[in-house]
Amino acid sequence: MQSVFTGPVYVVRDNIDTDQIIPAQYLTLVPTMPDEYEKLGSYAMCGLPDALYPIRFVKEGQLDSEYPIVVGGRNFGCGSSREHAPIALGSAKTRVILAESFARIFFRNSVATGELYPCECVERLCDIFKTGDVVTVDLDATTVTAQASGKIYRFKPLGDVRPVVDAGGLFNYARQSGMIPAQAA
Repeated sequence: MQSVFTGPVYVVRDNIDTDQIIPAQYLTLVPTMPDEYEKLGSYAMCGLPDALYPIRFVKEGQLDSEYPIVVGGRNFGCGSSREHAPIALGSAKTRVILAESFARIFFRNSVATGELYPCECVERLCDIFKTGDVVTVDLDATTVTAQASGKIYRFKPLGDVRPVVDAGGLFNYARQSGMIPAQAA
């Protein structure tokens, strides 16, 4: 299991809702179909207002984002209960969300789908980092290290949700741990 992620961050503010993460018109895409899953990532964060976020999360014509880590403020993922929101971010190749707090359903969907590690920051990192800053997130040490300054920030341990995300989601975790029988080939 990968436990260290390094790359540029994409920084957003408070109350980023699921309509901003993946607008409703893209909910017709079926994440279990590989080509539609891939396409879903190309629309991740496209609902953010251009005036506030002039740098696009996924560049025009691309399927994936160059930002493996998203830094957010309070109440990240609020709004509807759509699973498409963490799935779209995961499809865009994002692996970690560092936020001051999460909407409960988004946090649960991130874990259940196995797409994202939802890490709650101890400090308000969206006021510290700028989009494009390179950081290293160490899930074992529960640290975020700014590459430019070497300064280290902390986040709360993932606890019992970590092995579920590590396994690739709730159903994979249940199969691996023997809670449900493995699927026949």
